[in-house]
Amino acid sequence: MPILNKDMTLCISLAARPSNLGTRFHNYLYEELGLNYIYKAFAPVDLANAIAGVRGLGIRGCAVSMPYKEDVIALIDEMDASASAIDSVNTIVNDAGHLTAYNTDYSAVQRLLVEHAVPPNYSVMLRGSGGMAKAVAAALHGAGFADGTIVARNEGTGRAMAALYGYGWVPEVGALTADLIVNVTPVGMAGGAASAVTSFLPEAIAAARLVFDVVASPAETQLILAARALGKPVITGAEVVALQAEEQFFLYTGIRPTPDQVRRASAFSREH
Repeated sequence: MPILNKDMTLCISLAARPSNLGTRFHNYLYEELGLNYIYKAFAPVDLANAIAGVRGLGIRGCAVSMPYKEDVIALIDEMDASASAIDSVNTIVNDAGHLTAYNTDYSAVQRLLVEHAVPPNYSVMLRGSGGMAKAVAAALHGAGFADGTIVARNEGTGRAMAALYGYGWVPEVGALTADLIVNVTPVGMAGGAASAVTSFLPEAIAAARLVFDVVASPAETQLILAARALGKPVITGAEVVALQAEEQFFLYTGIRPTPDQVRRASAFSREH
């Protein structure tokens, strides 16, 4: 990484509970490609002021994580189609004070469904109804998954998302099972009691043909570990993070890293 200097371009991330994944991923590639950039994660105490800082300080790029993916919409200038289609933002690009919002989660999930050759005739049970859940549901629907159920305690958001894609809604998992189960909630994130529980009952995990957890820290959540123990194929949050971060990197720098560079950066990001 170059020595800090006045011409260095700053990119940041905003999350309630920041991890080192994005910081290490982006800074690894900045160094490898010799770019005069630096990346820093923040936990904002005031979201509106944080976004005003992005604009006023000329911060080039800003990743947006839970729980801010919908709240930032009112604070930016323009919505790219990837974000406006699902009313959820995970990336902001600053062009001379003009803030454009994108959603690279959507494209990352679509790519993973193709790479893992997931049959679209699988039934799906998706737990969650927040910003990331919107991106996952939209990607599933766009890929042809027609038999879906949204599990969300928030009836308003859960029903609305289910209706948008022709899926069913239930407040709790209960005895439901599906071919593909997807956790898009904070259950399983590092720290606190949530890291020791799974987002689906053992019966649902046992009945699933594929298990997908978007939680990236740790990538080996209790849900993923339980699925692996049963010999189930899995898609991890680390895979989502790597692909969406690749797209963010391109939006910020205009440079598309090679697949090998993305793999190395992703591995480096998970080392600590």
